[in-house]
Amino acid sequence: MERDEKKWEEQPVEVIFAGLEDVLAKLEQEDVSLEKSFALYHQGMEMLRLCSEKIDAVEKQMLVLDESGERHEF
Repeated sequence: MERDEKKWEEQPVEVIFAGLEDVLAKLEQEDVSLEKSFALYHQGMEMLRLCSEKIDAVEKQMLVLDESGERHEF
């Protein structure tokens, strides 16, 4: 799974979200085993963590203008 994790770390958030949709579709299948469901759940949670980290990094780079027109970090 470590190899998959590196694959996702290199992807933009939009691609990871699309991957999450695939994970959800697999979890909704009737014939998915308990073991597979557990693995998919953990994969999805890791993907959510990566998305959160990527979004946090972008937010930290954003600048906000205050009332006097001065720029400050978000």
